[in-house]
Amino acid sequence: MRALPVGEHALLVEVASGEAAQALHAELLRRRADGSLSVGEIVPAARTVLLDGLDDPVRLASHLPAWEIPPLPARAEGAIEIPVRYDGPDLADVAARWGVTERLVPEIHAAAEFRVAFCGFAPGFGYLTGLPSRYDVPRRATPRTSVPAGSVALAGPYTGVYPRSSPGGWQLIGTTDAVLWDHARVPAALLAPGTRVRFVAAGC
Repeated sequence: MRALPVGEHALLVEVASGEAAQALHAELLRRRADGSLSVGEIVPAARTVLLDGLDDPVRLASHLPAWEIPPLPARAEGAIEIPVRYDGPDLADVAARWGVTERLVPEIHAAAEFRVAFCGFAPGFGYLTGLPSRYDVPRRATPRTSVPAGSVALAGPYTGVYPRSSPGGWQLIGTTDAVLWDHARVPAALLAPGTRVRFVAAGC
């Protein structure tokens, strides 16, 4: 773990893996909730967590290495369920890379327990981890100029759902009618860092 100062009131904490970043994020939220940590914003990313609004970032940086960070819970109890029609145009390519039949891709994907590692790219877009590393897939060599809203997609170790139509290079394996971003909803984003997610196969 390495903590780097960012301005006068922030720290960028670097860790060894995405799992470590998620565990640190969860512990920081817990400590803020119980009042033992005073911080304004806690923003996770792939292998970092940014803390902003700290009174004494230097002091916190000196204490962080001694913290005991508990692992994340193994099961996704109370997870948000997202129904998916596994009808994506890249389903056959993903099946080939996984070395399975197309019919097995939905079974493998829906059996996994996901967690939102961090958010970005577009409002409402979460980077979800949960598939074993043997199911990592590369981005498409040629990105699409328009990916429909609700597309369920894979890239590297992540699963994501496009909250709106946009260009994109992820592998599309399905579609959902779930609304990822709604200005009239509080909060507007369905997914937030730390949220547990299960994909449920729906009729295609």
